This record gives sequence, structure tokens and C-alpha cells, in this order.
Amino acid sequence: MQQLIKKLQELNKTISTMESCLGGGLANEITNIEGASEVYKFSAITYSNEFKIKMGVSKEIIEKYSVYSIETADEMSLKISKYTNSNYGVGITGKLNRIDPANPHGENNIVFISIYDNDNEKFYHDEIRVNKPSRKENKKIIIERVKEMLQTIVK
Repeated sequence: MQQLIKKLQELNKTISTMESCLGGGLANEITNIEGASEVYKFSAITYSNEFKIKMGVSKEIIEKYSVYSIETADEMSLKISKYTNSNYGVGITGKLNRIDPANPHGENNIVFISIYDNDNEKFYHDEIRVNKPSRKENKKIIIERVKEMLQTIVK
């Protein structure tokens, strides 16, 4: 993460995140790095559909594809990037080791990652299956994958 923050600083680029299942885990990793405040604009933890929608995620997208979909992750990354005028927006949604009675659709233990490059109007995607017994272990795997993605995208 330190290399990513340094690269963003060198390029004078910024990043913001909208996380659901990670509950701010990615924001924590970013803000653990000295100097992150120069490049990290904003984090939204949108654990509920209500707050995803309040942050600009299309209710119609959630209803059509479910909250657990790459389409919803794309909305999250796009909206957070636009809301904060950041060069990069990260959206993460998925189910970790539990059934969600409010959102019965979507497979368990699959997480959708979307990174939006605002400068080039381009999405980068990944779908990751996690199967560790604890949420904490699964979150760590997802955060590592996001870091890997960002390191290849931010140039």
C-alpha cells in the first residue's frame, strides 16, 4: 500500500472508496500509510442498500442485478469517483460467510471489485471467491487483491 500511495503522490492523482462487505477495511489500510491524506479524498461505508442509493448507486441497478453484482460494484466505483472528483474510485460489494435476508439474491462468499479510472472513463473488474472461516481472513484476501489491481492500474 505504501508503494501505491507514493505512486499516487508522484502522479498527483487521488482515490476514493465505497465499501460494503469490507466495512472500511480498505480505507483503514490506506490511512495506515503516512501521507495518505495527500491522495485519499473520501471513504463511504455503505453497508445497506439505502446508503448505497443515497450515495448515488442506481436503485434500478440494485433491483435488476442485485446488490451483490459487478454492476452494483461499478455503480459504487463510478459514483464515489464522481462525487469526490477523484482520479480513481473503488467499489466493493459481496457476501462474506452469511445469508443476507434483506438481499436474498447472489452467491455467498463471492465479492465484486470495481475500480473506475475517471481520467480514462474505464472500469477494471474482478470477482473473487473467498472461503476462509472468518470474515477477518476473507477481508484480508480481498484487500490484497484490490492492492494488486491498483498497482497495475495506477501508472
